[in-house]
Amino acid sequence: MYPPIEPHDEGMLDVGDGNLVHWSVSGDPAGLPAAVVHGGPGSGSSPRTRRYFDPERFRIVQFDQRNCGRSTPHASRSDADLRHNTTGHLVADMERLREHLGIDRWLLFGGSWGSTLILAYAERHPDRVAGIVIDGVTSTRRRERDWLYEGVGRFFPAQWAAFRDHVAPAPATAEDLVAAYARLMESPDPAVRAAAAQAWCAWEDTAVSLEPNGVPDAYSGRPDDAKLAMVRICTHYFANAAWLEEGVLIRDAGRLAGIRGVLLHGRFDISSPLETAWLLAERWPDATLTVVEDSGHTGSDTMRTLIREALDSFV
Repeated sequence: MYPPIEPHDEGMLDVGDGNLVHWSVSGDPAGLPAAVVHGGPGSGSSPRTRRYFDPERFRIVQFDQRNCGRSTPHASRSDADLRHNTTGHLVADMERLREHLGIDRWLLFGGSWGSTLILAYAERHPDRVAGIVIDGVTSTRRRERDWLYEGVGRFFPAQWAAFRDHVAPAPATAEDLVAAYARLMESPDPAVRAAAAQAWCAWEDTAVSLEPNGVPDAYSGRPDDAKLAMVRICTHYFANAAWLEEGVLIRDAGRLAGIRGVLLHGRFDISSPLETAWLLAERWPDATLTVVEDSGHTGSDTMRTLIREALDSFV
């Protein structure tokens, strides 16, 4: 990865509904504009991510999606209203930020939930996209949600039972389970919210625990405020199927025709199986899919090298 760099410009963008979105720009002001779309939903952006970009050739834009990272109000606060935090709002925020920064077209990079948001944005605004690089393809179909929050339990029955039984009475379906956690994360009792966030993150850690290059406590090890915001936003989105028609992002991938895409996906990504990446590549004529044999959802050195090479190839 490239050496660490600091932003040369940053600010808070008023996107309405009482929300301010934090953004920053680093690298070459005259370089190819590239937007980093973080995952979660609700994880916030990371300074480390900009190290994938050559700072002498890219104008690197990062932003914290609504209610997480340095955006306000922060979802870790019980009085933060998430009613105006949906996929449609985030797509509109990206477009408002592009206009605010005076960018005509930009390269989009992200993975996991970030890939869902990238696809939603690109299919809505294909004329504003210069290219796409995705590591870890998801489309937030109900099928994908149900697999992560129930199907993966086939590999870890005891851990999944503990995850399910944190909610009483135990929900019958993955949809009900996620919705129950969403209700816990709206509790006025901070102890209830903290316990639910911990139980959720423990399950997320379990789901990536078999990866050959995984990171221990990838979710549970986050700071408390960041963990609360991520789990609250995750459950908010997944309980509502991200406000997306089932399968729409793969169905409408033909709208991306003419946009070059690089899809990278780990063979050992149990939490987000390869199937979604394969289906997307089948429907997107200008995308190439590379399966990374030593990687899971949390990546590997091979994955990081391929990301850097893919981004470099656009300049």
